[in-house]
Order: sequence, then C-alpha cells, then structure tokens
Amino acid sequence: MGKVLIIAEKPDMGRTIAAVIDPKAQNKRSYLEGERHIITWAIGHLVGLAEPDQYDAKYKRWNESDLPIIPDRFKLWPNPRTKDQLKTIGELAKRCNRLVNACDAGREGQLIFHLIRQYLKLSQPVDRLWISDLTPETIRRGFDTLRSDGEYDALTRAARARSEADWLVGMNASRAFTIRHRTLLSVGRVQTPVLALLYDRHKEITAFNSETFFIVQAQFLQQDFGYKGIWQGDRLTEREKAEAIAAKVKGKPGRIISYETNETKEYPYRLYDLTLLQREANGKLGYPAKKTLDIAQSLYEKHKVITYPRTSSNYVTEETIPVMGNVLNMLKQTAYGELAAGADRSRVHKGNKAVCNPAKVEDHHAILPTPKRPGTLSSEEQALYDMIVRRFLSHYYPPAVYNNHEVLTEVEQETFRTRAKEQLDPGWRVVLSGDDSEPAKSKSRKKKGEEQADDAEDELELTDRPFSVDASRPVQCEKAEAVEKATTPPKPYTEGTLLKAMEGAGKSIEDDELREAMKQTGLGTPATRAATIERLKQVGYIKPAGKRLDITTKGCAAIELIRGAGVDLLASPEMTGRWEQRLHQISRGEASDEQFMMKVKQFAEMIVGKVKLQRPADASLFGDEKEQKSRGGKAAGRSKGTSAKRESGTGTTDRKPKAAAAKPAEAAGSPSVIAACPRPGCGGSLIEGKRGYGCIRFKEGCSFVIWKEQNGRTITAAMAKALATSGVTRKQTFKIKDGHTLSGKWELTDSAKGTISFIEMKD
Repeated sequence: MGKVLIIAEKPDMGRTIAAVIDPKAQNKRSYLEGERHIITWAIGHLVGLAEPDQYDAKYKRWNESDLPIIPDRFKLWPNPRTKDQLKTIGELAKRCNRLVNACDAGREGQLIFHLIRQYLKLSQPVDRLWISDLTPETIRRGFDTLRSDGEYDALTRAARARSEADWLVGMNASRAFTIRHRTLLSVGRVQTPVLALLYDRHKEITAFNSETFFIVQAQFLQQDFGYKGIWQGDRLTEREKAEAIAAKVKGKPGRIISYETNETKEYPYRLYDLTLLQREANGKLGYPAKKTLDIAQSLYEKHKVITYPRTSSNYVTEETIPVMGNVLNMLKQTAYGELAAGADRSRVHKGNKAVCNPAKVEDHHAILPTPKRPGTLSSEEQALYDMIVRRFLSHYYPPAVYNNHEVLTEVEQETFRTRAKEQLDPGWRVVLSGDDSEPAKSKSRKKKGEEQADDAEDELELTDRPFSVDASRPVQCEKAEAVEKATTPPKPYTEGTLLKAMEGAGKSIEDDELREAMKQTGLGTPATRAATIERLKQVGYIKPAGKRLDITTKGCAAIELIRGAGVDLLASPEMTGRWEQRLHQISRGEASDEQFMMKVKQFAEMIVGKVKLQRPADASLFGDEKEQKSRGGKAAGRSKGTSAKRESGTGTTDRKPKAAAAKPAEAAGSPSVIAACPRPGCGGSLIEGKRGYGCIRFKEGCSFVIWKEQNGRTITAAMAKALATSGVTRKQTFKIKDGHTLSGKWELTDSAKGTISFIEMKD
C-alpha cells in the first residue's frame, strides 16, 4: 500500500506537521519519511507562469508589433532556484497513492499547490489540510477533519484567474509603456493604483498654500482651579484683531454661561488582522510592512506562538473561545502573569460581537497568541509578540470610563470654549504599555477637502485629575494671548498610512455597490500589500525618507504617462476593486472565471492599443540624464527577456518631481481667456500656456490643465475651448503611420484635472 504525501508550503511548517502526525519520521533533508506518511514542502512558488520568450524566442526582444501577448493556454515554468525541490516532490509522489495539500490555508496557498500538481502531472486524489495555527492540537484536529481538495475547486479557479490576469495586464502594459517611452516602466494591477495614491498626495502637498491665522488662548481661574479656553468666533487672519481681543479680556472677571458633562466609555481596540498589525507596528516601532510580515511569519512558523498572520479578519469564531481561555492560562506563567491574573474571563464569550463574529471571519480568524509558551524571541519578535498579547488581553478588561466636560466662559462679551476629557477608570488601558496608555483624543470630524488646522485650534485637554468648575460662581481671566497658527497640508504617506489607504481605497468610489464590495477588499490582500510597497521601491518609483515614503521623478512620470495614455482605469482603485470583487465571487462559485479572463484579455488589448497612440516621452521626464543613459535608453531593444513581474528599475533620484501644472505663458499684456475653468467650484479661467491650457488660479491650487500634446496629436485653442465648454470636440480625422485614417472625438474625461481621451468613431 502506498504512502500519503503531505506537501506543506515551507520547511518549518513541514517539520512541525511531521513532529505531530509522525514523530518517528526520518529526516531526509528535503523531506521526512515515516511509516505511513512522507512530509515535504514547497519553498514559496516552485512553479510560476512562463515568461513570454518561453512561448516564442522572438519575445526576447521587446517589439511593439508583438503586442499584445495573449497565450491560448498559459505555460508553467519551474523556478530555477528551487528546481531540485520540485524534482524531489515528483519522485516522492511516485511512491504515494494520496496527496495532502498542507500549503497555507488561503488563495495563494491553493495556487502554490495546484501549480506544482499541474506541472508534475500528479493524478492522485488530494485532501486539504485547512488550519489557522501550528500548535499540535490544531494540527491533529486538522488531520482528523481533512476534506477533499475538490471542495476548494472554486478557490483554486479564483487563484489561477488572479495569477493569469495579473500576468496579462502586467506583462503587456509594462512592455507597451517601456517600448514606447524607452525607459523601464513597471505597470501592474495593484502597484499602479497604489503609486497613484502617492502621486495624488504629492500633488496635493506641492499645490498647498499655507495660510496664517490666529487663535486667542485664555487662562481662567475659579477659586484655586485653573483651566484654559479658546476664543470662539470667525477665523482670525489679522494679528491685530487677535491681540485686541486678548488685551480686552486679560485680567477681567468673567462668568460661566454653559457647563455640560457627559460620561463615555471607550472599549478595547479590534483584534489584529495583518494590515492593522502592520499599520500599528509602523507607527509604534517604525517597522516597514514587509518586516512586520516577516517577523509575524517567524512567530507563526518557527516559534508557533501566534496564529496564522496573513488574515483579513479582526474577529474569531465560537470554536476559538475555549482556546483563548487556554492562552490566558499560559500567559499566567509568563511576564504577563499579573495582567493575565487580572483578566475577567466572562467578558470574552460568543455573545461579545466585538470579539466573536463568525460572519466576519472568512478563511482565518484574527491574529492571536497560541497556548504555546514562548521560548527565546529576538527583541524585534518580542516587540511584535508584545503588541499581539496586549491586544488579546485588553478584551478581558472593562471599558475605560471618561467624563467629558465642555465649558463656555464669557469675558467682556467674548466667548471661550474649554473641552476636557477626564479619566474616571482606566479599564482595559491598564494592559497597554508606556505611551499607549494615554487616552485617545476624539477624532476630528473634518470634511474631506477641508483645510487641516493645528489641533490646538480646538484643544482637548486630557486629564486623570478631577476637573471641577462651578457654573454659578464667577471666574477671573488671568492671562490671554494671541497665538499664531498655520493651516497644514495633508501629511505625506508613511507605510502605515499607505496600508490604511490601500485597505480603504474604495471609499472614494462613487458606485455604491462597488464601494460596499471594496470594503471587504481594498487594494491587494493583507498577504500582498507589503510586497507591493517593496516592489514600488525596487523599480525606483518611491523611496523611504525616514518613516515617510516619497514618490520619485520616475514614479510621477509613470502615473502621468499612464493617465495621459487614456488608461486611467489602470491607475484607479476601481479596477482592482472590481477584480477582487469578481475573484471573491469566483472563489465562492458565484461567478465564471472564463468570463472574467475574457474581459481581462480585452482590457490588455485596449491598453496596448492606446499606448501605441501615445507620443514618446522626453528622457528628462524620468530623472537626470546620466541615470537615463545608463538604464532607460536601452530598455526597448533589449535582447534578454525581462519579466514584467521582476523588472528592477534601478536607481532612484533625489531631484524633486516637476510640478505637473502648466503655468500660463507670461505674455506682454494679459493673455486672452479661452473659456471658464470646468473644475467644479473653481471659478477661474483657462488661458493658453506654452505646453497647455491651464487655469489662472493655479497658484491657488487649481491643477486643471489640458495638455497641448496628446498621443502625438496637438490640441488647438479652439479644441480646448470646446472641451472646456461642452466636454467634447468636433469630429477629427488624421492619418496614422501605416497610411490609414483615424476618426473620432476628444472627450474631457476628468473635469477636475483636465484629462482627455480620444474616442474612436467607426465610419
């Protein structure tokens, strides 16, 4: 009778599984063999989709005429670095009559296993091990409840569709833009919209004009209790007015015209999913997203002290509640003993929806400590483990209780407001370490697009001392001063805030149904977001500056060229949101992967067609000339195959990206106005500049511009006027290189920025 071949995703997992189900298995280096089982492993992706030149040698040279590249059937290719392990799996499989897919329980783990199975043509029946942590109890339970891998067919189809669709878009778009613009431009379904987030934030910051304003801050005394207040009224833009108010009230008696208090409770923060853990580790510990994932993976795989980290859920299911009790018992024997002893077990139960919400658990529950007591952890592992343990423990403690005070004080007919948050009971906050134990400030409810003013404008005083005023007694204004403030631009992204933006990328989408669907998806998945950020660094589109992420000249150029080609969807979260929505439906058997792939092929063809119409960009657009000569100029005629997934855009630049706004030409006398600016709420006018038709309010931050050069065609002033007033030009006809004529209209596709697209019309 043949044995069962178990294929884990990584060596540590394979060895852990072997120790539980076949402890006497012999270690044969690249696998372990027992009486009934052989346990081996992939090392990540052993098999991937073949490069274009593995279909046809002609694709080694990047030629525009060969695009789009759309295989009838996708070929598989072994990773040359791990081909020995692949060969080992093939040989072991010959001795086995059954397989167990023990790769990570998720879409990517499903793909890793099935590409190996397809490439090696393995025909044995397959069972699926689906577990969330690597503790012995969970592994045993997982093997006791193995299900047929066939039950996961829909997930396998979704995994394969994701992989092939990314290949089609990434390979064709990267080659099309690289050939056309003679510099290596990496384009991808997730990385490009993420780069667009950074580009748009950069533009907001560079276009921002800071405004100075003043606040009047007063210090009041009632008997022996002192408190501060901020003057209430229209924003003060003149120092003299602010100083006059301060002088008017200083040293004068006042009265309390209103005093309100209300008690609020603050409950523990959500349990960690991977993205939330990465965001907080970036903010508190300064870790890049990839580093947090690597450390979490080590805590899961090597130390087995946390559950599966690549999860998108902040909740657990009912089955996990008893295991959490075991974790609490274990923590009593550790440095967390005092906190674990003070925990109230009755707070975590199946009715507590802040913890137990099965409807919000897809493949895996939130990241938790396991009942395994940690051994020696590195300082970085310990720091991340500490965050996970404290978040876990916080849910066994009561809410923090606060008394919120709001006082309106009147002096000389001038009103001052005081807001104070007094902590009555720290509750779960006793679990937090050091700085974290400060109560959180109430989040400002500013509308999107509103200028951000300094927090002090609306000060909230945090205190754990009693706040006590008597509304019936008089007060004295001891001190008053005018304080200069300035409106601040949006903050540059850090890895933490970029992860949050990726997760919530669909919020700006107007389509209600899609926006709702993207709540569950965002840009990328928890498992891939860190890799996307690393990719943008590798290709020279972004560079870290301390915690900040800066977009480079090349990164700006890439987005401008992609949008300029009329394939804005490629730089929008909407497309990848629709993809993730559809892939999710495919994984649940609710949508067809074949239909999805047909649409992706059409999209790849459309991208290539539009890029072929684009005018080649000037080399200076990508950074300094030396960099271009050494790298970009050779890209289009390369003889060596380069994967769109692995291009390494070497060399970033320290030069600041050029502003995209076309400044109107400073002609003698006033330039003539072409039309009113179409940007909603602007009220400016368009005038002709050297490179485009821009708004005269560009200094106030209006970025509307219609560029004169569009895909090798020139937009005239008359066409710009038509676009600005009616959104479309008259029919245009012109010859293209091969002698054919092309007819169509230019359409204004974005009235906020001035983006236009050519819509072809068939005669």
